[in-house]
Parts: sequence; C-alpha cells; structure tokens
Amino acid sequence: MEGILPHALSLGKKLSDSSDRSDRCDPPDLSEHSPDNLRSASYPLPIMEQEPNHFHMTPDEFRRWGYAVIDWIAEYQRRAESLPVLSNVAPGQIRASLPPTAPSQGEPFDAILSDVEKLILPGITHWQSPNFFAFFPANNSGPSILGELLSAGLGIQGMLWATSPACTELETLMLDWLADMAGLPDQFRSIGAGGGVIQDSASSAVLCALVAARERATRFESNEQGCNGRLAAYTSTQAHSSVEKAVKIAGLGRENLRPIEADDRFALRADELAKRISLDRRAGLLPCFVSATLGTTSSNGFDPLPEIGRLCRQEGLWLHVDGAMAGAASLCPEFRHLFAGLELADSYAFNPHKWMFTNFDCDCFYVADRAALINSLSVLPEYLRNKATESGAVIDYRDWQIPLGRRFRALKLWFVIRYYGVEGLRHCIRRHIELAQGFARWVQTSADFELAAPAPLNLVCFRHKAGDDFNRRLLDRLNATGRLYLTHAVLHGRFTLRFCVGQTHTEAHHVRQGWQLIQDTANDLSKG
Repeated sequence: MEGILPHALSLGKKLSDSSDRSDRCDPPDLSEHSPDNLRSASYPLPIMEQEPNHFHMTPDEFRRWGYAVIDWIAEYQRRAESLPVLSNVAPGQIRASLPPTAPSQGEPFDAILSDVEKLILPGITHWQSPNFFAFFPANNSGPSILGELLSAGLGIQGMLWATSPACTELETLMLDWLADMAGLPDQFRSIGAGGGVIQDSASSAVLCALVAARERATRFESNEQGCNGRLAAYTSTQAHSSVEKAVKIAGLGRENLRPIEADDRFALRADELAKRISLDRRAGLLPCFVSATLGTTSSNGFDPLPEIGRLCRQEGLWLHVDGAMAGAASLCPEFRHLFAGLELADSYAFNPHKWMFTNFDCDCFYVADRAALINSLSVLPEYLRNKATESGAVIDYRDWQIPLGRRFRALKLWFVIRYYGVEGLRHCIRRHIELAQGFARWVQTSADFELAAPAPLNLVCFRHKAGDDFNRRLLDRLNATGRLYLTHAVLHGRFTLRFCVGQTHTEAHHVRQGWQLIQDTANDLSKG
C-alpha cells in the first residue's frame, strides 16, 4: 500500500492548519466539582450553562479528513489487485499489534488513519480484488460506498415510518423497482397484498419466513405458547446452512428439519420431498415450511421450483425461495427461465450485496402476504405508538424483521440503480457470466481438469483428475501465492474447487491469468 496513505495524509494536512487537535480544549479538571466543593463554591453561571469542553470532530475537521479518507479509498480501489488476495497473518497477530487497552486521551486522526494501513490492512482479505474468485462475491461500487457514507452521515433510525418517512418510502419504492427490473411476480409488489423489505442478509430472510410459516401453521399459537415439537421443515441437502440455524432459533429444532436428497445436478428431488411430507403427516407431525434454492452455495444448483411449488400449494406449506447470489441474474431476461415457478412462492430473497454492486449488507426479501409476516413479528409497546401507525396508512418496517432498529440501506441501493441504470447492471452481469463460461470451456478442453457440476451462470466447479489429495494441495498452494483466492466444495463425495466470477472490476485478463496460474501450479505439483 506504499503511496496510498502518504497521499491521503498530505491531502488532509494541506486542508488543515494542524493535525494535532490543538484547536480542541484540554480535558476538564473535574476535581473542583467534587461534592464538597460543589456545596461551597459560588459560580457566576449554573454549571450546565458554562461553556463546555468538547471532544467531537467539528464539521471543518470532518471535511478535511473526509477528503483524506475518500482519497485513501480511491487509491485502494486502484491498487487492490496488486495486493495478496488472502491475508496470511497468523491467528492473534493483529490483536497483538494493537494496544491492550483504550487510549485515555484522544489521538490525532492522521495517526488513526496511518494505523489502518500499518496494523489493519495486513489482516484484510481483499474481497474487492478482481482476483477474488472465492465463495460468492460481496462486491461494491463507488455509488454504493457514497450512498452508505451519506446514510451514515444522516444517521437516522428507520424503525417506524414516523422516525424518517423518506427511509421507509424510498425502501418500498426500491423493492418495487427491483421487482420490475427482475421480472418478479406481481404478488411481491407493494401495490397488492405483498411487498418487499431490506434485511441484513438472506439468513435473516429465511428466519423471518420460517417464523411466519410457523405462525400460519399453528394459527399464531406458537407465538403464545411456544412450539410443541410437531412442526416439520424441509430443504435440500445442498441448501445454505442458514436454514438449519433458522429452525434452531425459531424453536422447531434441528431434528425436525428434513434434508431432502438432491439429484445428479444438485437439485432437490421433488418426489423425495413429497414422500417425506407424507411420512411425517402419518407420524402425526405438522409440515409447515419448505426452503428451496435457486443457485446453491456449493454448486449453483437450481431446485425444480414449479414441482416444489405445486406440492407446497397442495399440502398447504409455506414455500420460501433463496436466490441469494443467483437472483441478480434475473435482471437479464435471457436468464429468467431459471426462476420459473416463483409465482408459487410465499417468500423470496436475493442479495444485491453479492452480485449487484451494492456493499454489504443488503438483502431484498419479498413476501406474497405481508399480513402473515407482520402479524407474526409485530410487538407494539406504548412508546412506539404514534398517529401515523395507528392510521394504518403507512408501513412500519420494524414489523418485517427481527430487530427493532434499522439503517437507511435503501439509499445506497437507490444510488446504485440510478448510477448504473438497468442496462448498465445487465451489462456487468452478462459480462461476468461470459467470463465464467469461457473458464468452463477451458476446463472442458483440458486433459488434466474436469467440470464437477453444470455451470449455468458465473460459478464453475472443477477439479484436477489426480484426486482429492492432489486438489487439496493444489488449492492450498494457489491461495498461498496471493495472486488469487479460491474456495472448495465437496460434490458427490469428491473435493472440488470453485471459481466464481463476480467482483466489480474482474476482467478477461484476470480470468486468463487465474487459469494459467492454476495450470502452472498443477504442473509443478505433478512433478513432485
């Protein structure tokens, strides 16, 4: 990071007469305000009316150092690809480099910013590097960062419409915009019985959906009396771990989550789901919830939503659909066939913070019947009562989520959509898919590597033909170079490498260089 921080700090100092906070008042001597002195002292003004000492950053200081921080981030974006993608610090190394106790006196801001580069940056895995091909992306963009900054500057708490009407109404509109942009079913738009809300993650979305399903199945008795051990939930063996966590939190219990076998394409088998639901009913259980996935984490598999949806309608089960990463692809009409059957879902979630250039956290969660969700989660203490809520004419998003408080997340989403436009977003998603499909073709034509799963979008699962141990060593050696970052999955019992294209600034040459590094490293390993 040489060159980034000095430039940022010099900008801050050029804009500042000094950087040592000498314009601040010294900390007050409070000894004169001891109980004995307070009883005997005579003050020209009451204590509370005296001019206070302050420790806050002034608007002028904020402006000066704000310029410096923005400059630092801009240079970081420019040079991120030159940094080792995966942090190689040892456990405890970062903490050991930091003071064990907090400073008793405030420190100059340039010293704080300097320590970001010197002490914090070595422990950063660079998710915004164009050579980051691990997990699923968590990309961002300039307009998103600026929207997040503006949200933090406004500092609102949007739990109620009344606490900032713009926060609520912009969010409702953004979710409707996205529903239109992605071709989602009309049931998820706010103009009808449904609507959308921004959650922090798809994990929170599946939990909220499960709670609503639980209450619908028990006619809200679970909220009053707790679960009785009879409720059953269903998902694929390939589903995200958040489903298991949700059944624990919601009180169903892990033993009442039924993992359903997947087929050769890593999609949930609807016939096996039907058998298990029937079996559970005969055993006296109450099936209530199915979580299907469009774009599984391990392989980007797509569950057969039309068959699952029809079964859920027939059996009266709540169908939640997790499209956390792949959902962004539905912005492009040519990929919407992958999302067929969404009209049968009770809820749906996807993450703009994965593949739509909107920084974490931002999950878009839709429900077909918002009353079912609100009635499951609403608690109205006296201190939250207000005329707008009681009128029934507004949305209070506190009733659509687990926490009470909420940030102004819609602002960054608004910035991103307006800055890129629908066509700009589509272009970027198509380009990522094109690059991934090119990588998949290289694997297919290789004598040493093979595809491990279908690659419908931007994730390629592949492995070397030399076996699991070889692939484990290959992955470790690749990541140790710092030139890229990959993660793995186990598919059909075999260790598999994952190559996901989705970072904002990833271009063709990054993918080519990655493939060349993979081949060269494998050749070196083969030679012993």
